[in-house]
Amino acid sequence: MPFGEQPAYLRVAGDLRQKIADGSLPPHTRLPSQARIREEYGVSDTVALEARKVLMAEGLVEGRSGSGTYVREQPVPRRIARTGYRAAGESTPFRQEHADDRVAGTWESSSEQAEASTEIAARLDIAPGERVMRTRYVYRAEGEPTMLSTSWEPLAVTGRTPVMLPEEGPLAGRGVVERMAAIDVIVDNVLEEIGARPGLAEETLALGGVPGHAVIVVARTFFASGRPVETADVVVPADRFRVSYHLPVK
Repeated sequence: MPFGEQPAYLRVAGDLRQKIADGSLPPHTRLPSQARIREEYGVSDTVALEARKVLMAEGLVEGRSGSGTYVREQPVPRRIARTGYRAAGESTPFRQEHADDRVAGTWESSSEQAEASTEIAARLDIAPGERVMRTRYVYRAEGEPTMLSTSWEPLAVTGRTPVMLPEEGPLAGRGVVERMAAIDVIVDNVLEEIGARPGLAEETLALGGVPGHAVIVVARTFFASGRPVETADVVVPADRFRVSYHLPVK
């Protein structure tokens, strides 16, 4: 194959992709059959099949059992604004993760004690196996699941204090900054690292997506005088959301 020339299946997939983009194949329209693709583009069954696989992997089409392959309706990405963390008294877990005042949000959570894995221990600067409080959240905006979050707090910091359980006690439902301040731990820094990966089946099921589709992962850690006091993984569907940062310049 000459340098720069695309394989036949990518050329076919690209033409079908363009038809989806320009509305020639609108949402919920049945994708041309494998036989029709073969005839229209003058390609083999193998090429036609691989082109359809590309579009399915990209999330542009979906198979319906006993019916065929159809163009998916593409959601308009919504913005998850990351604008910093609120002062004590103004930050709830939803606002902490989804800092957009225009969106009304709710969350569900569950907490349990666990042993820190090697990865989480490294992020918290503790020994693997040390006890942590693990809290899992499902966040919803206007009733729609928007993100998942799992946080870990070292019990060496919060154990036997009124804030040991993030969603119970006198500061239930408040953010990390305010809860830590209540036990004289002053959060003064936060690190966020952004990555992407295929969504795990349980994640995409909880978020109403398709297993294997990409998710954005925000790995966030709060620090107090250089000591990590909480770390979390925030997971959002990449096809439905964009993470937007608005940072002051000093």
